[in-house]
Amino acid sequence: MVRPYRAQDADATVALLYESSGGMYDRYAGSRKLAERTISRALAREGTTASGDVVRVVEADGRVVGAMAAMAFAEWTPRAKRFLRVTLRSIPPWRWARALWLYRASGRTAPEPPTSCFYVDSLATASDWRRRGVGRALLEEAEREARRQSLRAVALDTWIDNRPARALYLSAGYEEVAYTPAVRGLPGGVSLLKEL
Repeated sequence: MVRPYRAQDADATVALLYESSGGMYDRYAGSRKLAERTISRALAREGTTASGDVVRVVEADGRVVGAMAAMAFAEWTPRAKRFLRVTLRSIPPWRWARALWLYRASGRTAPEPPTSCFYVDSLATASDWRRRGVGRALLEEAEREARRQSLRAVALDTWIDNRPARALYLSAGYEEVAYTPAVRGLPGGVSLLKEL
C-alpha cells in the first residue's frame, strides 16, 4: 500500500532515504550517524526536499518497505536551500565547507529537468523487498501525483553505476536523457525523464 508519510514512520523512512543516496549523505555529514540525524531533521521540518509532506511510503506486512521524496520541480530549488539550512545545524562546523561544496557541485553537474515536471528526489526499497514491485509502485504514485498537479513529465536522477535502478526506470518507461561525468569524488550520474 502506497500512502503519505506519518510521523511514526520516521525511523524506517530515515534509514531508507539514507540508503537511497549511494553514500552522498555520508560525504555530506561525515558519518552514518550524522547523516541519519540530518535526514531526520529535514523530515521533521517543513519546506525541505525530504519534508514529510513530500514523502510517500510503501507499507507491507505492517512495516515501511519503501520511501520516496518527490515534488513539483518548481519547488525543488527553494526546498533544497531549506534542506541545506536545516541540516547544516546537524553536522559539525568543520564539515560545513565540504557540505556546501557537495551541495553546489551536485547542482552544477546534473542538468535541470523541465520546470513542468514532477521530480523524484529520492526513492528507496528495503533490501528484503527489492524486485517485488515496491519501486514500481512508488514510480506509479509519482506519475499519479504529476497528473494530479497537471505536470507533463516525471524526472529523476541516479548514479551511472546503479544498474538495478536504471533497469527499473527504463522498464517503467523512463528515458535516459543526460549523463554527467564523475567529478572530484562524486560518481557519474544519469538523468531520466518520462513524458506523461
